[in-house]
Amino acid sequence: MDKVKQSATEAVGDIEDDASLAVGGFGLSGVPNTLIEALHARGVRGLRVVSNNCGADGAGLGILLAAGHIARVTGSYIGENKEFARQYLAGELEVELVPQGTLAERLRAGGCGIPAFFTPAGVGTQVADGGLPRRYAPDGSVAVAGPAKEIRTFDGLEHVLEYGITTDFALVRAAKGDRYGNLVFNKSSRNFNPLAAMAGRVTIAEVEELVEPGELDPDAVHLPGVFVQRVVVLTPEQAADKQIEKRTVRG
Repeated sequence: MDKVKQSATEAVGDIEDDASLAVGGFGLSGVPNTLIEALHARGVRGLRVVSNNCGADGAGLGILLAAGHIARVTGSYIGENKEFARQYLAGELEVELVPQGTLAERLRAGGCGIPAFFTPAGVGTQVADGGLPRRYAPDGSVAVAGPAKEIRTFDGLEHVLEYGITTDFALVRAAKGDRYGNLVFNKSSRNFNPLAAMAGRVTIAEVEELVEPGELDPDAVHLPGVFVQRVVVLTPEQAADKQIEKRTVRG
């Protein structure tokens, strides 16, 4: 099945208000910027986003965040995004903070049909015991706190119950893909993109390079096309537009 769409606008055309999205990327690496911009142009609001760090100021998911289009974030990291921190502390945004490895496994579990799992990560903290603020009130008090989670002991070690994540849609970016949706990711962009893609009921992938079916070595495929429903081919300019989160130089 040829899954290639003519444009990013067409690919995100059925994402409506209040939809849930799993979005790939790690920092600003492997972020599906073209799909995010197309979604921003549609003005869709009330989005419930699952992403490692929700972009940076003026980049990636930060564009949707600054426009007020995101209502809730499940993620691991607020740093590098002042607007994210401002909205969270001002009570404008609901945030579920999750240990990074746990978030990765929750996405993978959802994509594999695993409803829940136990992990030692977070035991003895507010992650497990409850009380971690999900939404603040305007006066700075906690309006909504995270609930306490089930704890069980395995081989003498306590573990906390975490639930798998599935979303209405997933937006990801791959270095290479074919018309059937088989994808290859480059370096650190492989951290969360395959997992986000697995969690989405409808997964949309923007690819820097499109190849014909059969050209990808099966052993080189990081995500099989069964997890991908739509493919958008980037222009050379879009593929080359890769932002740097922290630029460092050496004399």
